[in-house]
Amino acid sequence: MKGDYSMIGGAKMYVGRDMTELSMMSIKDWKDSELAFFHHSLQQITPYLNSEGQTIHREIIEEIENRGGMKRNEADWAHGTEVTYD
Repeated sequence: MKGDYSMIGGAKMYVGRDMTELSMMSIKDWKDSELAFFHHSLQQITPYLNSEGQTIHREIIEEIENRGGMKRNEADWAHGTEVTYD
């Protein structure tokens, strides 16, 4: 299933659409899981992004905010604070 994760060797692997495919469509049409995954990925390499990469990351952040942000900022009895991408 696109935008989901698959367990491979005990590790979760992203198996959704890649950035090449996503860059040819409106960011408004991206799934929440795709926004979360690429936000996390770009966040890890922020110091190394060129201006185009920084623009893409900023657009992803703005779209996440437009959708109400990522939930799960507080832990409770049944849930941790980690945002899941699927």
